[in-house]
Amino acid sequence: MPAAIPLTQSITWVGANDRETELFEGIWPLPRGVSYNSYLIAGEKVALVDTVKHTSFERHLEKIRQTIGDRTVDYLIINHMEPDHSGSVNLLLNVFPELKIVGNKKTADFLSRFYGVRSNVVTVEDRGELDLGTHKLIFNLTPMVHWPETMMTYDSTDKVLFSGDAFGGFGALDGGIFDDEVDLGYFEDEILRYFSNIVAKYAVMVEKAITKISDLEIGIVASTHGPVWRKDPGAIISRYARWSRHEAEEGVTIVYGSMYGNTERMMEAVAQGLAEEEVSRIRIHNVSKTHVSYLIRDAWRFRALLLGSPTYDTRLYPPMDYFVKLIEHKMLKNRILGLFGTYGWSGGGVGTLTEFAKNSSCELVEPVVEAQCAPTAEDLKACRLLGQNIVKRLKASPKTA
Repeated sequence: MPAAIPLTQSITWVGANDRETELFEGIWPLPRGVSYNSYLIAGEKVALVDTVKHTSFERHLEKIRQTIGDRTVDYLIINHMEPDHSGSVNLLLNVFPELKIVGNKKTADFLSRFYGVRSNVVTVEDRGELDLGTHKLIFNLTPMVHWPETMMTYDSTDKVLFSGDAFGGFGALDGGIFDDEVDLGYFEDEILRYFSNIVAKYAVMVEKAITKISDLEIGIVASTHGPVWRKDPGAIISRYARWSRHEAEEGVTIVYGSMYGNTERMMEAVAQGLAEEEVSRIRIHNVSKTHVSYLIRDAWRFRALLLGSPTYDTRLYPPMDYFVKLIEHKMLKNRILGLFGTYGWSGGGVGTLTEFAKNSSCELVEPVVEAQCAPTAEDLKACRLLGQNIVKRLKASPKTA
């Protein structure tokens, strides 16, 4: 967006949309881009909260100038040092050479290592304060959400929480920036995809951070990615809290791989068994066609997860192996799990999935169905039974979201 946008009378969004980058962190697809949200607080002193990726600096500076004219920026508050938020530090110092950079001790270390910046750095402690005149900022250290230096800055005057990457999501901001201006149906999917792919491994630390800020009166949640929450700021906090507790929605995700259609036939039988027990919220993903970020998202979304895979070179099918290792690394738990697959001259695929199930904090539902070469009528019957049993277990266990 070309113009700066006010959040309050003296706080302004001066961020940028990036519709050019195809992969976030070189991994996660951005089909509709991403926003880099930065905020300017203009009181007696001027503070910029986070900056933008260096490729968006020109638009960023234009908005800063629109907002404060020829005034200088006195402080840069860095909530998170990842380069999509700190990448313009040296560019800003060229424009505002007296700029003081505010962060915690770990921020200062990263500043030195990333950008060689060692002077005019102000380090703050947990619940430390910065007086801008009419505005008072309070710093809440929230380590490992999702880097060690992450923190949240709270403006106690206007009740705005600048939350860093917490409460953020993928997607460029189309026209408006607020939760009551954008398509929340789209953003809810992209916020969950962002959470599950970027933040979820540190879910315990997210829970701690949410507890830490629970005593603050929050009127606006302003994260570094995605919408600014002014109509219902509690909504985004409660979503992150629920996902961090590994609570899920009623429904089933099926992730399968199939080289010649045989495992796919088994998947269809499993899905038939689910439908026979009147489950309509079923997401089916071919692991070879759907990017893994969407698989992770839906595994986090729904309470039941079904994995189906052929054996490949005596091991698990490589795309499935990658997916399983990722959800294991991200420590997904509290799911109802079902397994099925095929093998030809040697087993290994379903055996690897079974080992994953043993090591996970998920509940395995029988039967585990493995067919040699092509599934027989009995194999397909067992697959339907697996689908039916998954639904029965879903209905028997308490709902969590």
